[in-house]
Amino acid sequence: MQYVRLGRTGLEVSRLCLGCMSFGDPKAGSHEWTLDEGTSRPILTAAWDRGINFFDTANVYSAGTSEEIVGKVLKELAPRDQLVIATKVHGEMRKGANGRGQSRKAILNEVDASLRRLGTDYIDLYQIHRYDAATPMEETLEALNDVVRSGKVRYIGASSMFAWQFMKMLKISEAHGWARFVSMQNHLNLMYREEEREMLPLCREEGIGVIPWSPLARGRLARPWGATTERTGTDEFGKTLYTKVEDAARQINEAVAAIANARGATMAQVALAWVLQKSPVTAPIVGITKLPQLTDAIGALAVTLTPDEIARLEAPYQPAAVAGFA
Repeated sequence: MQYVRLGRTGLEVSRLCLGCMSFGDPKAGSHEWTLDEGTSRPILTAAWDRGINFFDTANVYSAGTSEEIVGKVLKELAPRDQLVIATKVHGEMRKGANGRGQSRKAILNEVDASLRRLGTDYIDLYQIHRYDAATPMEETLEALNDVVRSGKVRYIGASSMFAWQFMKMLKISEAHGWARFVSMQNHLNLMYREEEREMLPLCREEGIGVIPWSPLARGRLARPWGATTERTGTDEFGKTLYTKVEDAARQINEAVAAIANARGATMAQVALAWVLQKSPVTAPIVGITKLPQLTDAIGALAVTLTPDEIARLEAPYQPAAVAGFA
């Protein structure tokens, strides 16, 4: 396993981050493909054994049961100081007023709830899951600063939003001397490259680590065009992400397949290698539901694409509407 610094911090993370949305009580969430504790345990164990030290979950994943499973299993696997645990705040955790968002009340309540579920004294990377237009930026940022100063959180990060929103938040934090975002978790893969226009250059300039979600486009870059899985049929959010540029998506998929075949690699390895070479990506977030997928993901670290291969993979891309901010 390779290890790199997260942005300009001193924090060392594995070059791959294990996404934990797939882990949780299947009865607690809306995802039929969620893996319970017994099925999640071998995947978390294998990831740790193969050198992954970076694990990303969220309070909303399977109504908090993802955090419970991740916290329980990781505690059995390794000393806390060897793990980098990331979670997120924003989505609805209960019906009614103050049950979601990034108000001071929500953040202070939810960080404690996440700590309890994870069974830990601190969170390494606490991220706002989306931009909250209903809450003043200053309120959110001051609350995040307070959870860092309290010792409950080591670093803070953000996720999908417009670059101008992110830049404004960085400058507000700077003006007040508050804890600064160190990472951006955004939507980036061969089928969705809109982040290359503004967000990636901003992160390079500001020294922000990038940890992309959906690097395989919800599996669309890991299997032949038209092939489906159980998750494909029930992933309502995923259905909204890649519907507007179908012909370009097919051509990209076919280019990935052709290069994978020529190299004797898997499609997932080629598609993930493309994300890994994209500056300033730190660690793509890989969702694993079967152990062979973990082997594929780690194998991508040994794949170095040539300039010609990168050009072939990127050539079919067509501009797309912004997707993934909701």
